[in-house]
Amino acid sequence: MEEHTAERKARLEYVEQFASILVTSGMQRMAARVFTYLLVDDGETYTAADIAEGLSISLAAVSGAVRELLAAGLVIKTRRPSTRADVYRLNEEDIWGSIMLDRSGFLSRYQDTAVIGIDALPEGPGRQRLVQTAAFMEFVKVEMRLMHEHWNERRHELSAAYEARRRDAGASG
Repeated sequence: MEEHTAERKARLEYVEQFASILVTSGMQRMAARVFTYLLVDDGETYTAADIAEGLSISLAAVSGAVRELLAAGLVIKTRRPSTRADVYRLNEEDIWGSIMLDRSGFLSRYQDTAVIGIDALPEGPGRQRLVQTAAFMEFVKVEMRLMHEHWNERRHELSAAYEARRRDAGASG
C-alpha cells in the first residue's frame, strides 16, 4: 500500500472538501469522491484498482461510482491496448460545461411534466403556474445551450486569463 505522505493526506482531505460540495448539489457521495479524485490527481487514466487504492475504498464502491459518472458523461471508459483492463479518465474536453450546462434532459422532464398538468387542469392560478414553469424551462434550455456554446468558444482563452491573474496576484502579494 502506498505510504501516507503529507501530500497524499492533503490531496485526500481536499477530495473530501470538494466532494462535499458536489454531494450538496445532488451527486452521490462515492461518485463525488471518485470524480474529485480524478479531477485533482495528476494521472491521466485509472483502473478501478488505482481508484480504490488512491481513495482507500473497495472495488465495489468504485464500480458503483464509476457507473454513475459514466452515465452522467463525466468519465470515459476505454481499455488499455495491452490488457483487458478497463481504464477510466475524465471527460476533460469540457468538464464543467458538461456538469453545469448540460441540463437539457433534466429541464425537458420538468417542462414535459408541466405540459401534462397544463393539458389536464382547467384555467386558474394552478394551471397558470404550470404555464410559467414550462415557459421558464424552455427559456433556460435555450439560454443554457447558448451559454455552453459561448463557453466552448472561449474556455481556453478564459482559462489562460484566469491563470495569468492568479499568477500576477501571487507575484504582487
